[in-house]
Amino acid sequence: MTPQTTFMITAPIDVSKEAALRELLASMNPLPGMADPTNSLVPFHQFSRLHVARFVIIEALTNDDIRAHDEEPAYWPPTLGFIGDIDGREDTFLAELAVRAWPGLRQIFAHCLGFDPEQTNLLAWMRQNSRRPTANYINWRGRTVIQVHEERALAEALRGRLPKALGESVNGDSQAIRRHLVEFAQGELAAKRLRLTPPERTPPGWWLCNLLHLVGVPLALLVLSPLIFIGLPFYAFHLRTLEKSDPENTRRPDRAHLKRITRQEDFLFTNQFNVFGQVKPGRFRRYTIRALLLVLDYAARHVYKRGYLTRIRTIHFARWVLLDDDRRVYFASNYDGSAESYMDDFINKVAWGLNLVFSNGVGYPRTRWLIKGGAEFEGKYKRTLRRNQFPSESWYIAYPGLSAVDLARNSRIREGLEARGPRDADVRAWLSLI
Repeated sequence: MTPQTTFMITAPIDVSKEAALRELLASMNPLPGMADPTNSLVPFHQFSRLHVARFVIIEALTNDDIRAHDEEPAYWPPTLGFIGDIDGREDTFLAELAVRAWPGLRQIFAHCLGFDPEQTNLLAWMRQNSRRPTANYINWRGRTVIQVHEERALAEALRGRLPKALGESVNGDSQAIRRHLVEFAQGELAAKRLRLTPPERTPPGWWLCNLLHLVGVPLALLVLSPLIFIGLPFYAFHLRTLEKSDPENTRRPDRAHLKRITRQEDFLFTNQFNVFGQVKPGRFRRYTIRALLLVLDYAARHVYKRGYLTRIRTIHFARWVLLDDDRRVYFASNYDGSAESYMDDFINKVAWGLNLVFSNGVGYPRTRWLIKGGAEFEGKYKRTLRRNQFPSESWYIAYPGLSAVDLARNSRIREGLEARGPRDADVRAWLSLI
C-alpha cells in the first residue's frame, strides 16, 4: 500500500505585491479559481502522485470579531498557502516540485517576504516553510492517483463491452457474462490498452510509525486517566461557564463576500472549501481544540480510512491546521456536491462533530457541553461558516468528474474482476456496478 501524505507551504506576503500575486495566480485559471492542469507556472499534470492542490491567500476576514471577548485583534498578515495531498512522502514530492516547477514557483514565491528569486534555495525554503496539519482526513488510504485513472479506464471499458456480453449470454447467465468480461479485460491488459498496476509494498517505516501511533495514543490516555478523571469535573464546570457567556457573531455575510466565494463553486461535481478563524481567547480553549483535533486525527487515521468520515462519504481530503501559536485555525477540504449540500450533510449527520472543534472558534453559535446546539442552529451555523470562508486563488484536482462514490465503485469493479470463484449473488452484485 502506498500511504497518502500532505504538504502545506505558507509564507507572509509582501503587502505591496499582493495585488500582483493575485493576478499572477489567476493567470493559471481558465475559469474562476480553477487551474489549468497544463498551466506554465505549475504544470500540475506532470505530477503523477498529486491528487489535489491549491494556492490560497489566507486572510483574517473576521479579525475584529474577537473584540466581543474584550480582546484587541492581533495582526495577521495576508499569507500565501500552497497546499496539496499526494501519494508517498512529502520530502520527495517537494524535491520533484523544485525540479519540475522551479521557474513558476520562484515567480510566485517572489511575492513573499524573505524569498529572493535569485538567491534563495527553493527546496530548502519550501521545507523550512512547511506546516503539518493538526488533523488530517483521507477518504481512502492507499488509493493512488495512478490507481484512480486505471480503474476508471477499466470501468469504462467494461461498461462499453457489457451490451455485447449480454447479447451473447444464454438466459442472462451472470457467470457467463462475467467470463466474457474477464476474457475481454485480460485481452485489453495483454494488449496494454488497459493497465492495472499492482499495489506497492507498504513502507516498513510508515507501517511501524502507524502501529506505534495506533497503540501509543490509547496507552498514553490510559496512563493519564487518573488525572483526567480527577480534573474532569473542574473542566466541565469551567467549560459550561464559558459556554453560557460566549458571544456569538452570526450576522449575514455581505453580498460582495458571498459573490466572491460562490463564483468559483460548482464548475465540477467536486468543490473546494477554505475557512479561517480565530480560537476563542485563553489557554483553556487552545488546549481544548488541540486535544480534540488530536482525537479527530487519530479517528481519521485508524477508523475512518475507507470512504467514510462518520456517516459522510463526500469528502476526498480534509485538514485542520492550527496557526499563530494555536490562536487561529485553518480548515480546507475537497468535497462532492454543492456547498449547501455539503453543509447540510454535516448538520444532519454529524453536527456534534462540528461542534466539538468549531465551538472553540470566535463567533460560533453557542453550544452545550461541546456537542449540543451550535451547528444544530442551521441558519446561524451557515452564516458563521460563510463569513469565515475565503476562495482559493487556483485549485486543481487530478480526476475531475469523479466523485468519492465513483472512486469506491470503480475499485469494487476491479476487485470483482480479480476475484476467484465468486458466487452467483456476488457476480450479479458486481455486474450491477458496471
